[in-house]
Amino acid sequence: MARIVVLGAGLGGMAAGYELRETLGHGHAISVVGLGDRFSFTPSNPWLAVGWRTPEAITLPAAEYLARKDIAFHASGAQRIDADARQVHTGAGEVLDYDYLLICTGPKLAFDEVPGTGPDAGHTQSVCTTPHAQHAWEAYQAFVQNPGPIVIGAVQGASCFGPAYEFAMILDADLRKRKIRDKVPMTFVTSEPYIGHMGLGGVGDSKGLMESEMRQRHIRWITNAKVQEVRPGEVVAVEHDEQGQPLKEHVLPFKYSMLLPAFKGVDAVAAVEGLCNPRGFVIVDKHQRSPKFPQIFAAGVCVAIPPVEPTPIATGAPKTGFMIESMVTTIVRNIQAELQGKPATYEGTWNAVCLADMGDTGAAFVALPQIPPRNVTWTRIGKWVHVAKVAFEKYFLFKMRNGTSEPVYEKYLLGLLGIERLKHNGK
Repeated sequence: MARIVVLGAGLGGMAAGYELRETLGHGHAISVVGLGDRFSFTPSNPWLAVGWRTPEAITLPAAEYLARKDIAFHASGAQRIDADARQVHTGAGEVLDYDYLLICTGPKLAFDEVPGTGPDAGHTQSVCTTPHAQHAWEAYQAFVQNPGPIVIGAVQGASCFGPAYEFAMILDADLRKRKIRDKVPMTFVTSEPYIGHMGLGGVGDSKGLMESEMRQRHIRWITNAKVQEVRPGEVVAVEHDEQGQPLKEHVLPFKYSMLLPAFKGVDAVAAVEGLCNPRGFVIVDKHQRSPKFPQIFAAGVCVAIPPVEPTPIATGAPKTGFMIESMVTTIVRNIQAELQGKPATYEGTWNAVCLADMGDTGAAFVALPQIPPRNVTWTRIGKWVHVAKVAFEKYFLFKMRNGTSEPVYEKYLLGLLGIERLKHNGK
């Protein structure tokens, strides 16, 4: 009997637990370690931040649903990993022995790298977590009573630009519904070299399409921007040229601001010597496993992926839901192979597929593979994307409540986009 521990109870961790149980059967002990007692569907956070969702609609009690599949749950998080002893020490003082460890923790939010950012010690909102999005909704309710300038964007080193674009567009749509959009100047600030770069070097005509959307919605933008600090009611950002030299300092007033931070690896993972890169992201090979610790695999935002291309201001590569599911499936199949005495030969696809909602329309981005040159590079905008994002939310929450490991993106999203289903190497 193998003892398998999964760190993280988000999109990757919950899916990993279910897929391990379904693939390996009930002859192995599976534990999931989360921080807090609820699973949250993170892609819905921008909707929560404008009151289009409630926390109850996009979360569920993780322990209850995992228990139905005979998966243990520990809600106190990982305090320390002893990779040599193959043990995880939880925040509650428990010691979990493992034969295999799957790291699916997601990121640590590096608000401390830009003074004044973040909802806790700073002056900006966040949609990175469900509690943050709930805080953003509370601030937004006060804002609409006394509207003024809004600043939305992503700081230097950020890698997940989609939610920033989503939230800017969703705010625009909500303010128009409230008939107060004319009272709200909006500015989008980003470290990307151009609008629609997305940390991917652009996808199809994403630059032209996204610039057009921003113009139509009267959203001003500043690219190649490095946010120096955020003061009460002011974002200080320095615009740079294509060589990374400072051009102009912008002092942007705001009554409401949401800036996505850069990511780092979570403390317990980053502290394991030889496991991570300097930012604390797990170094993995093409089989999603640590070269130094063969019993450790990793999937999702916690994985070290180099930037797609150099940019004047630092940008990271995003890890989308499709990529995360591909990584999880790769790991599960490799563990299954080893338990059967076979070599672990499965490889993740690392393709980028993203549905970005815009309130009343949406944008779909497909980059196969993520790093150019690509077999498929495809961007479309239309109301159908908004409908698809809502359907995806319902489907994924259904999947989490029913404990199925059915790959949502392969069977639903790629079929919806009319793209040939992708096959894992080694199938």
